[in-house]
Parts: sequence; structure tokens; C-alpha cells
Amino acid sequence: MTKGSTQFFYGTGRRKEAVARVRLYPGSGKITINAKEFEEYLPVETLRMIVRQPLVETGTQDRYDIVVNVRGGGIAGQAGAIRHGISRALVDADTEQHKLVLRKAGFLTRDARVKERKKPGLKKARKASQFSKR
Repeated sequence: MTKGSTQFFYGTGRRKEAVARVRLYPGSGKITINAKEFEEYLPVETLRMIVRQPLVETGTQDRYDIVVNVRGGGIAGQAGAIRHGISRALVDADTEQHKLVLRKAGFLTRDARVKERKKPGLKKARKASQFSKR
């Protein structure tokens, strides 16, 4: 895709309730999330590592500037959604080279685990009130 005269690669990532729209521009490896710096938006090193995983697997850490717009869910779900979106955008950028590597690492598979709905008569999805014989 092109924006003005700049070419970029696009990928949408999802995890739990979070949706991340990711654009990869040719650049030096700068990551921006919701118009904030990467370290400012994700203060926990573990979450930053999760986001960088597809770039490390494909060896493209310094090749692309990444612009992310993410909404919904919590911070961990957003990190997973960003990882999924970056993986899809990398496949869009170079299909034959990255697809096998990312598929083998499991980054292209949408994690379908979501919160189970509350059932009537129970306190939560599965939690019931304590049983008493009398």
C-alpha cells in the first residue's frame, strides 16, 4: 500500500478484546504505539519482548519503522495483538521468506481464547455459590 509517496505494509492483529492496526514503513526500527514512544506505552520489558518477537525471528529489527494503532482489552492483550499484526504485516512485506518462519513460531495463528460469558444462576462464568446440605 502507499500513503502519499511512502510505501507501507499493513497487518491487523487481534488478541482477546484488543485489535491492533499495524503499518510497517522502510526505516530504522522505531516503534510508535498510539502516537507514543514504544517504551512509554509498554513499560514492562516482558511485553516489549513479546512485541519484538516476530522482528527477531525474521531478523528485521532495524529494517522497518512500525506505527501501531491499538484499541480495546488490557495491556497484555494489546501486546499480543501487536505481535499478531506485526507478523501479518511482515508476511505482506515478504511472503515467501517470512511466512514459514512466523508460522513455525506460531505468530500467525490468532489466539482464540477469550473470556467466557457469565451464566445465569452463577456468580461468574463457572463460579457457583458454596454448596450446603442444610
